[in-house]
Amino acid sequence: MKYVGAHISASGGVENSPLNAHEIGAKAFAFFTKNQRQWVAPPLSKKSIEAFRVNCEKLGYKPLQILPHDSYLINLGNPDPEGLGRSRYSFIDEMKRCELLGLDRFNFHPGSHLGKITEEQSLDLIAESVNIALSKTAGVTAVIENTAGQGTNLGYRFEHLKYIIDKVNDTSRVGVCIDTCHAFTSGYDLSTAEGFKKVFSEFERVVGFKYLKGMHLNGSKKALGTRVDRHDNLHRGELKDEVFSLIMNDARFDDMPLILETPEEALWPEEIKYLYSLQK
Repeated sequence: MKYVGAHISASGGVENSPLNAHEIGAKAFAFFTKNQRQWVAPPLSKKSIEAFRVNCEKLGYKPLQILPHDSYLINLGNPDPEGLGRSRYSFIDEMKRCELLGLDRFNFHPGSHLGKITEEQSLDLIAESVNIALSKTAGVTAVIENTAGQGTNLGYRFEHLKYIIDKVNDTSRVGVCIDTCHAFTSGYDLSTAEGFKKVFSEFERVVGFKYLKGMHLNGSKKALGTRVDRHDNLHRGELKDEVFSLIMNDARFDDMPLILETPEEALWPEEIKYLYSLQK
């Protein structure tokens, strides 16, 4: 079954995110477990945790339909010890929040080398960071998101994702999320049926579909291979709609959150309906 939704606001408390998702007809949702632009946030209250769980159960959202996202501040590949320590602390805190909420996956951007160390050295730090976080939490899978490769960001090649996975001690608790915009602008041409088949054959060969725990369904304002991260709404931009039809009719993308992060939030109800209309 396909679970399509969007990255929903949790303003006023995490317990509001399932309510907001239901309001737009989403069968899946993503959200931030805390303010994504602050390093430190108050712990989740017992009241919020209970209300979140109750709202999810009442509205039929299971953990496999929910993909919380990490703070944009976190850089698990940071070569600076102080910055790395702050990132690891925040990452572990957010993993623990997911655990408290009864969620089973947590999506994160792998990190950046900042031009100060090699890609491999930074990837080693990311894998080490994941191992530390997994050792301090239980039941939550760390889900690595592919990136557009903008600046010094890592994760723009499937090989980067596999490199991290291979260095994680418990591979049952690591996965990946593929963002269509990021894949396209990093050089993976998903815009045609032939290209789609080639890209996901490569994904299966390098990473493996057993690690796929979610998708971000985004159009792209930028062209193939530009390595610039600029999402666009569906029906617009450089990435044509055929890719979304292919995803919606491919069983390999069943039973996971398929999340819109398109920029015009007012269009999300319409985009969700459109995606479901593509099913044959």
